[in-house]
Amino acid sequence: MTDRGEAALRRSPDTFEVGPSAMRWTGTELVIDINEVSSLPLVSSVRGRITVTPSAISNVELPLTQDGAHVWRPFAPTSRIKVDLQAPGWQFDGHGYFDANFGTRPLEKDFSYWTWGRYPTRDGATCFYDAARRDGSVLDAAIAFDPDGQARMIDAPKRTPFKRTLWALRRETRADPGVTPKQIKPMLDAPFYSRSVVQTRINGETVEGVHEALDLNRYRQPLLKPMLAVRVPRRAGWQF
Repeated sequence: MTDRGEAALRRSPDTFEVGPSAMRWTGTELVIDINEVSSLPLVSSVRGRITVTPSAISNVELPLTQDGAHVWRPFAPTSRIKVDLQAPGWQFDGHGYFDANFGTRPLEKDFSYWTWGRYPTRDGATCFYDAARRDGSVLDAAIAFDPDGQARMIDAPKRTPFKRTLWALRRETRADPGVTPKQIKPMLDAPFYSRSVVQTRINGETVEGVHEALDLNRYRQPLLKPMLAVRVPRRAGWQF
C-alpha cells in the first residue's frame, strides 16, 4: 500500500518484508501483518493481521499469452481467511484465496480488456479468466479447483454482461442461460478497474465470489497514468 525504496525490502525463504509490513509462511498458513497508512481522500491507519490457511497448494500455472510473457499463478485457490484489523467491523472469517500474476511486458501492451472471477462452490472453487488480446485472439479459461488443489478445465456458460460501474466500466462474467449476474458488494471502483463481490449461477449452483474487470485501453491513456502516482503514498528513508 506504500511505495518504498530498496532499503525497505527484506526477504528470506519464508518471509517478505516491506517497511513495517510483512508476510511470512509458517508451513501451513500465510500470516500477513499490516502497518500502513491509506491514501487520499480517506487517510487513516491500517493495522492488523490477515491469516490465510490453504486447504492445499496448487502447482497450476496458466499462461495468459501464447509466448508465456504473462502468467497467472493460483497458489491457494481454496482457503480460509481470518481478518483482524484494528478498526470496528473489520474482523471476519470466511472463504479466501491467494494468487498472483507475473509478466515481462506491460499488461496494456498485450491486452485491451479482461475479466476474472473466483467463485466458491460446493466442491471447491471455480475461476474464470477471460481476456481480449491485442493480437485479436482471446483467452477463454474456466478452471475448477478441488480442496486438494487439483485443477481441471471445465465447460462453462457463456459470458454474460451485467450492470456497469459508477465509472461506466463494462463488466461481464459467466452465468447460466437466463441469469443476469449482479453486484452484491463494491470493493474498488476506479476509471479503469473494478473489484466487487458478484452473484451468479454456474451449472445450476448459485455462487458469490470476487470479480474483477480491467479496461487497459483506459489504463494506458496518458492523462490517467499520472493520476495513479498520487493514489499510493511514497515514503523514503526506511531502515530496519
